[in-house]
Amino acid sequence: MTEPSPAAVVSVSGVTVLYGRQRALDNVSAAFPPGAVGLLGPNGAGKSTLLKALLGFVAPGSGSMTVLGLDVAASPAAIRARLGYMPEVDAHIPGMNAVSFVAYCGELAGLPAVDAVQRAHEVLYYVGLGEARYRNVETYSTGMKQRIKLAQALVHDPDLLFLDEPTNGMDPKGREEMLELIRDLARNKGMNLILSSHLLPDVEYTCDHVVVLHQASVAAQGPIAELKGPRGSVFEFRIKGDRAAFAAALQAAGFAVHPGEEDIMRIYVPDGQGGQALFVLAARHGVQVRHLRPSLPTLEDVFAQAVGEE
Repeated sequence: MTEPSPAAVVSVSGVTVLYGRQRALDNVSAAFPPGAVGLLGPNGAGKSTLLKALLGFVAPGSGSMTVLGLDVAASPAAIRARLGYMPEVDAHIPGMNAVSFVAYCGELAGLPAVDAVQRAHEVLYYVGLGEARYRNVETYSTGMKQRIKLAQALVHDPDLLFLDEPTNGMDPKGREEMLELIRDLARNKGMNLILSSHLLPDVEYTCDHVVVLHQASVAAQGPIAELKGPRGSVFEFRIKGDRAAFAAALQAAGFAVHPGEEDIMRIYVPDGQGGQALFVLAARHGVQVRHLRPSLPTLEDVFAQAVGEE
């Protein structure tokens, strides 16, 4: 078990959450350091449940959690006052325009009415909704609704942001702009944030650390650069022959194989072995190597290794 760091913004120790007989979280222990941390995992891995537990919305059956140095079980309201939360589902109030809605959220967070309105204008411009701030929120597109969820999470200038699938439903341009906003918040504004996502590129682009959840448990955690570090090598590989049979042979020999673009395979070679081992295996199975070159490890390689896709 990984011991949470004393300097962590969020620490989770031995947390289990049950929904009936279903384990949504199973003895989860993790440390989220300051800065931008990705909470990565497939749908159903327990990411949203962990965020809701940290917010005090879901009570774990066992374990302990701290957020910003406060115990979640003892001080959930004090924690929520210092957090900004962008939920996965839409949470706007029908009949309100963007300024009124975001200002109302600011007042709920404790801002005086005048300050809340001023901040609402500022954050709506920041997220790219300045020109549409007097429109009713229910007339917004999916991408605009994602932006206003970010705006209401920022209006009270929180100490920590929880972002749950912030690019859901956005077109490619909108998704890129949302990721730029998140990256700016973390790297230029100095904001602590936890980005929950099933999309590896989103986490890799915006975050420096990652906690990987798989089947309700922590599969890996740490700085992304270290997790992608020199514990082995990654090669791009193309062959002439039966790809499926050779991929099975590679896996049987202890190599991790991930599909790449077109007919390229990405092969993770454990530390101590190089590309020569691939040539030997290819010759043994009668396939012809057409392309082999070293490649930089990606977060996808780390994720596949962590969840045992070998």
